[in-house]
Amino acid sequence: MSKGKVILAYSGGLDTSVILKWLMEEGYEVIAYLADVGQKEDFEAAREKALKIGASRVYIEDLKEEFVTDYIIPSIQANALYESRYMLGTSVARPIIAKRQIEIAEKENAAFVSHGATGKGNDQVRFELGYYALKPDIQVLAPWKMPEFLDRFRGRSDMLHYAEQHGIPVTASRAKPYSEDENLLHISHEAGVLEDPNHACDEDVYSHTAAAEKAPDAAEIIKVTFENGVPVSLESEESGKKETSPLALFEFANDLAATHGIGRLDMVENRFVGIKSRGVYETPGGHLLFAALRDLEGLTMDREVMRLRDELSVKVAHSIYNGFWFSPEMTILWSMINQSMQDVTGTVRVKLYKGLAYPIARDSEIALYDEDQSSMDIEGGYNQQDAEGFIKINAIRLRQYKIAQDKLKNTAQKKKGEAA
Repeated sequence: MSKGKVILAYSGGLDTSVILKWLMEEGYEVIAYLADVGQKEDFEAAREKALKIGASRVYIEDLKEEFVTDYIIPSIQANALYESRYMLGTSVARPIIAKRQIEIAEKENAAFVSHGATGKGNDQVRFELGYYALKPDIQVLAPWKMPEFLDRFRGRSDMLHYAEQHGIPVTASRAKPYSEDENLLHISHEAGVLEDPNHACDEDVYSHTAAAEKAPDAAEIIKVTFENGVPVSLESEESGKKETSPLALFEFANDLAATHGIGRLDMVENRFVGIKSRGVYETPGGHLLFAALRDLEGLTMDREVMRLRDELSVKVAHSIYNGFWFSPEMTILWSMINQSMQDVTGTVRVKLYKGLAYPIARDSEIALYDEDQSSMDIEGGYNQQDAEGFIKINAIRLRQYKIAQDKLKNTAQKKKGEAA
């Protein structure tokens, strides 16, 4: 008798293929679910493989457009950089994958969901927090934390042997002795040969971006137009190509930035579970749009609004990285980020050259910049004499602090003299 339906987040690789078969042996009806978030994968081959192993049904869900509009762009608007550098390419993809998995579970009346994330990494947290936030009564089967699974599979060799026993096709290769995760926003490379943080990443690890020294010798100027912080147009002044729909625009940004070697990052980060991890990332289009948006903010965003948003950015980045996309605090944070974007409208010209996305000009009909006021040649409504009082008021606490410190110093010296 079946224990019930389980929706398995399936990739077609060794781990989730073995998990699919193992869950069937444990008495579950397994429905495989593949989320297309922009990874280069043969989805039809994965479907056939899942069915051959024994999945009762396979869902292949194209989530790319929603991924761009509801996840990638908001994270860029939030200036969400984990530990001031990482653009959260893997982290941002997990909520949308979990969301659709829960929707399928509800459609199929399945009591269980499952994934292949290990018990050492961040993804187990991101998936499972997402599941519970969206469907509190869902039951999660996480094999890499289940004793009966761990007793049977102590390592990769056990999984390969199991796959051979059950006729599961395996395409394991030593050509890439490291792990990768790919989606529209980025590709990550970690583990294996990259686990030594003092080992320089070989050039052949990078697959999405050109090396800066091999990028075109001629710079390319592009124009990015935003409305309320959302990119609505991307155009190359050299080729004349222009994209305006969200998905096509982001894919174009990826192509442009990758060609010019933009978006590479090699860092050691702190996982939520407490382990340090070395990751090598390629995030071309994300870096390009981030640079353009940040530049436009300087022209259109109020100083104190920017200061507050930048403080919130740290909280947003940590919440996304740690798996709290669907949380009450994020609901509040997103409303504040959206409000901060209301006047971020205009166009930025960006020079792409040898690994850099360098803004060179910007324009907006609602710019807060006043050319006359900023000019060194004309008054522009600014009375320079007013600065005297402004400075003196701001100097009050500095002067008083110095006076107090001098008193303490004199008192200490006096006591020292008396003691002598």
